[in-house]
Amino acid sequence: MKNVFAVAGLLAVFSLSAQADEARVRDAIQALQSIAPRIEVDHVGAAPLPGFREAVVGGQMVYISDDGRYLLQGALFDVVAKKDLSQAGMADVRRRLLATIPASERIVFAPADPDYTVSVFTDVECGYCRKLHADIDEYNRLGIAIEYLAFPRMGPASEDFAKMVSVWCAKDRRQALTAAKQGRSVPSSTCTSPVARHYDIGRRVGLAGTPMIVTADGTQMPGYMPPADLRAALDRLAAEAAGPAAADPEAAPAPGTAGSR
Repeated sequence: MKNVFAVAGLLAVFSLSAQADEARVRDAIQALQSIAPRIEVDHVGAAPLPGFREAVVGGQMVYISDDGRYLLQGALFDVVAKKDLSQAGMADVRRRLLATIPASERIVFAPADPDYTVSVFTDVECGYCRKLHADIDEYNRLGIAIEYLAFPRMGPASEDFAKMVSVWCAKDRRQALTAAKQGRSVPSSTCTSPVARHYDIGRRVGLAGTPMIVTADGTQMPGYMPPADLRAALDRLAAEAAGPAAADPEAAPAPGTAGSR
């Protein structure tokens, strides 16, 4: 929130014309970063609101007027379409940032031939994270691969953070993560771990709590979901992405979608 107030205050120093295009808004925000380096701007683009551009700043969606005078924070909801229009920009940011995390940094629990793959920001001390992991075999049985990323909620100076570093530095990460989530001790270990970077990316993609489940297209799921509920939600998203063809039983499945199990 402090970052957003800082942006709002600093935007007042810019005088952009009413016809300011995306490039000029981007230049203005880059100038803001030179004044307040801690502000993180991960996306700038056209907004579905006339006279505004959208930007993702410090993991939050904001809307900036073309003249640089006004800033709105929060979701932009189309009451006719019953759709949160701010999610498209956020999904693009999530997809792009998650793509920077290589497979070698993820702790993966997957079936042999998954129908879906989701990224999950997790914390070994989080109750719902432990609940999710207790059902990992059922997620896999339903065709869902889980790729864990680290997000120690207590922050970089915490014991929680040190535990997650030990997990990611373990010789067998999967075994260490399972042990930690079962409340068993994990031998202390240090290495050049990706935990700090995962934590930073989690903040930038708008993480508000763990577990945070993100689909391959950048859609954020509403917190913890039981295996069957997550499978049903992924099927719905796949059907929506496939469009009308999904309703035709004779039609070939769209690339990346899955049939029922």
